[in-house]
Amino acid sequence: MSDENGRAVYPSLRGKRVLVTGGGSGIGAGIVEAFVQQGSEVTFFDICDEDSEALAAQTGAKFERVDLTDIPATQATIRRAAEERGAFDVLVNNAANDDRHSIEEVTEAYWDNRLNVNLKHHFFCAQAVIPAMKSAGGGAIINLGSISWHLALPDLVLYQTAKAAIEGMTRALARDLGPDNIRVSCVVPGNVRTPRQLKWYTPEGEAEIVNAQCLKGRLVPEDVAALILFLASDDARLVTGHEHFVDAGWR
Repeated sequence: MSDENGRAVYPSLRGKRVLVTGGGSGIGAGIVEAFVQQGSEVTFFDICDEDSEALAAQTGAKFERVDLTDIPATQATIRRAAEERGAFDVLVNNAANDDRHSIEEVTEAYWDNRLNVNLKHHFFCAQAVIPAMKSAGGGAIINLGSISWHLALPDLVLYQTAKAAIEGMTRALARDLGPDNIRVSCVVPGNVRTPRQLKWYTPEGEAEIVNAQCLKGRLVPEDVAALILFLASDDARLVTGHEHFVDAGWR
C-alpha cells in the first residue's frame, strides 16, 4: 500500500501509541509527521515551545514540554502518559544536539552536559517504557545514531562519543529485551537538510557532501522517517539489534 505521494503505508501502525523525543523540529518533526500520517497516536517531547506548539496544531500530535536531562521528571511524564492513555508501542529516541566543540574547551561539566543531552536519556526513556511494553506483549524502540563518528568529522568529539555508545546500547538492549518481543534498532542518518544543519554548511559545503555520496540526492527528514516507520511496523517483526544507515552512501 502507498499514499498519494507514493510513500509506504503500514496498516500495523494505525492506532499505535508512539513517543518521539526531540520531535519539535528538524528530523524529529519529520518523524512525528510521518507517524501521524500512518494513523498513529503520537506524543512528542521537546523544549522548544514555538516550533512544537505549531507542529502539534498542524498534526494533532500531543506536545509535552519535557527537559530530557531531568531524568526523574522525564520518566514520571512517560509513566503518567502510559497510565492515562495506554502503553507506548513505539519509542523513537531522537533528541540530540550537535554543537561543535574543540578538545581544548571541553571541561568536566561540559562533558557531563553533552552526554546527558545526547546519550543518557536514550537509556532512561527506554527504561520507562519497557514495563508497559512487556505487559502489552512487545514493542519497538528505535534509537537515532549519527554518521559523524563513522566518518570521524572534526570538532564533535563528545557528540560522536555519545552517538557511538548508542549503537552499543542498541545491541545490548535488543539482546535483553528480545524474549519480551521488544525490538531495538538504531537508525544512522547521514547529513540531513534541516534548518539547523544549514547553520553549518554553505551551498558549496552541501555540494561537497552530495558529491561524496553514492546517490546524489539531498537527504531530508522524510527519508529518515521512512526507515523508522518500517522498523516500527510489524513488517520488521524479526529485525532487531542492528544499525541501519540512511546516508545516500556518504563515505
